[in-house]
Amino acid sequence: MDIEALRTFVTVAGAGQFQAAADELRISQQAVSKRIVGLEKNLGVALLVRTSRGSRLSLDGQVFLPHAKKVLAALDQAEQAVRPGSRPLRVDVLNRRIAPAQAVYRFYRSLPGTALDTVALDTVTLGDENAAQAVRAVLEGTIDATFRALPAQQVPAGITAERLLDAPLQLLVGPGHPLAGAERVRPADLAGHRIWIPGIRPGSEWEQFYRSLSEAFGLSIDALGPSFGDEALMDALADSASLATLVGSGDRYLWPESYGLRRIPLRDPTPVYPHVLLTRTDHQHPALTELRAHLRASVPPPTDGVWSPGWVAC
Repeated sequence: MDIEALRTFVTVAGAGQFQAAADELRISQQAVSKRIVGLEKNLGVALLVRTSRGSRLSLDGQVFLPHAKKVLAALDQAEQAVRPGSRPLRVDVLNRRIAPAQAVYRFYRSLPGTALDTVALDTVTLGDENAAQAVRAVLEGTIDATFRALPAQQVPAGITAERLLDAPLQLLVGPGHPLAGAERVRPADLAGHRIWIPGIRPGSEWEQFYRSLSEAFGLSIDALGPSFGDEALMDALADSASLATLVGSGDRYLWPESYGLRRIPLRDPTPVYPHVLLTRTDHQHPALTELRAHLRASVPPPTDGVWSPGWVAC
């Protein structure tokens, strides 16, 4: 069924005259008549009765009119639902404890009070998907954006990649670890110490990052054994004099005060995990434009004291 013909019928029914409907729709009276004839032909009934003063609804027209209005209302609602900015911006932040989630939260908190009710955000965690799967979700429209450390050669057509969030790494150890008393540690000083990062999945960008880090500084990083979650990791660190792990400087982890865990900055250089914002090149969501601008303004100036893998898209 021709939607414009349907809209024309409703307009004629309200105006009572073809010319008045034509003026309202900004088309010719001939075009109005043609649309109505086509609609009546499609339905097999006469919807309007022409009179010397204009037109009035036939009995079939009276029955059809409320249904036609419902169809047009539903169509308008459907169009409104997908207009840029009408739905929440859907961003994959991988894990709600780590840097992307904190960055999106800071963006939301930075908005003026009047904008908090108009900028809608929906953060999701596609932690079980690798970078390629997350990018496919962006291309398919399941999400609007994702933060990933994606190799430059793996950025597909239709995706814009911009490195906007670097997360400096810190060493996390228990009180009995030999490095627990250090104020800062060089990555090279970690050689010979076991760094345990459970839950790294083979083929993920995390595995590729930590493999590059290991090769660059001669480190022993593994994910041996099952992963029972962050709490179990904290338990293991507190009880061990040899185990260590790496966390982002802004990552939010909680443990009992009695554990005495230490976060130790890494320096000379500081390894950073590069979170690249990946979006559709043709995106039109206004909140995504604002988020990108916020992240750009938050990027620290370049420094020589930082290490990141050379394969990451920028």
